[in-house]
Amino acid sequence: MIGVDTSIVTIALPRIRTGLDMSTGGLAWIQNSYMLAFGGLLLLGGRAGDVFGRRRVFTAGVVLFTAASLVGGFATDAWWLLAARAVQGVAAAVAAPSAMALIATNFQGAARVRALSVFSAVTGAGAAVGMLAGGVLTEAGSWRWVFFVNVPLGVALALVAPRVLTEPERRPGRFDVAGAALSTGGMTALVYALIRVGSDGWGDGRAVAAFAVAVVLLAGFVAVEYRVREPVMPLWLLTGRDRAASYAVMLMLTSGMFGAFFFLTQYLQQTLGYGPLRAGLAFLPMVAMQFGSVRIAPRLMPRLGARTLIVTGLFLTLVALVWLSRLSPGDGYAAGLLGPFLLMGVGMGTTVMPLNATVLGSVGPEHAGAASGVAQTMLWSGGSVGSAIMVTVYGSASSGAHDVGGAVDGLVAVFQAGAVFAAAGLLLAVVVLRVQR
Repeated sequence: MIGVDTSIVTIALPRIRTGLDMSTGGLAWIQNSYMLAFGGLLLLGGRAGDVFGRRRVFTAGVVLFTAASLVGGFATDAWWLLAARAVQGVAAAVAAPSAMALIATNFQGAARVRALSVFSAVTGAGAAVGMLAGGVLTEAGSWRWVFFVNVPLGVALALVAPRVLTEPERRPGRFDVAGAALSTGGMTALVYALIRVGSDGWGDGRAVAAFAVAVVLLAGFVAVEYRVREPVMPLWLLTGRDRAASYAVMLMLTSGMFGAFFFLTQYLQQTLGYGPLRAGLAFLPMVAMQFGSVRIAPRLMPRLGARTLIVTGLFLTLVALVWLSRLSPGDGYAAGLLGPFLLMGVGMGTTVMPLNATVLGSVGPEHAGAASGVAQTMLWSGGSVGSAIMVTVYGSASSGAHDVGGAVDGLVAVFQAGAVFAAAGLLLAVVVLRVQR
């Protein structure tokens, strides 16, 4: 459910824009409100599972996610939908850490390996299912069904989970509520400021004030994490050459890719005239290549090393974004998009797994949960900030033009910005990463 929800709503964005009369900046908040809440509260959700019980917290997260989906499907105003998406993000942050932990505690030995393999496959396939399901539901019914579809799944999960999952032993601990609130608030203020700049320019007073609030809140977050006994993000995890570089590369990669997906979806439907289903199918080559690469990467890593795979994947992603930056109004799908989609699929599938392996290989088993939680936080935070930056870039480059030429000019600038993020990640990987095979 959580994996599918990252992509199923993307296909429906143009229909949501029309139905609720939203601007490009407002539309970006449909994704950002979900990703900010998810990424900002992920570590706190993991701690809640330790204290209150994984099964109980998992079930509560599923129930909350289901309820928010139902409410979001009935939205008649933009604020209503954005609030529901934020609650979905909170619920995902509660359920996701406990889902992985319950797999680890409910299966042993070879069964655990198989279970984790299935978990990884389902997570990788979530994007494909979401793209297709979003296209089918939006075209056959309404954009509202991309939210309603979660309801029967959530109800079934909530009923079955207490009967089939064993509750592991609880571990007492404290909640760093202040740290979670400061980090989430700071990132939200930063994203808001960037989107305001995209619509109103750098001289906008609210944007300047939001930037100032973001600086204060994020500085306060660092201060709190430095002093609190059980921080939501242990600052020592951001040290260590390979681990810190891996986190930074994750941030750069998702900053470029999430924004690109946001605008590619609208380009397919609004410029090329694709329906939601056809737009979903257009992403299938990329998802297929990503899924295949994710399956092959674990076999290549012992031979080539994590650093080689990371550098190769980032290079392919950079080439794809540079290719997209040469898009012209006359290009169709085959000439302008298919090649970059294939390269992006291989690039992302080759990069993410070795990055996670590098992070987990740099800490002991007792810190694996915290280290992987920070990695997920970097991924989701990068997606939010990257999307906001690209909305700003698009607004400046398109100069308010509503014709095809203006839209393509904006897209070219967006993909150039994405290429800069990918290039920064590639430079970090080449210069800083020294992970051994």
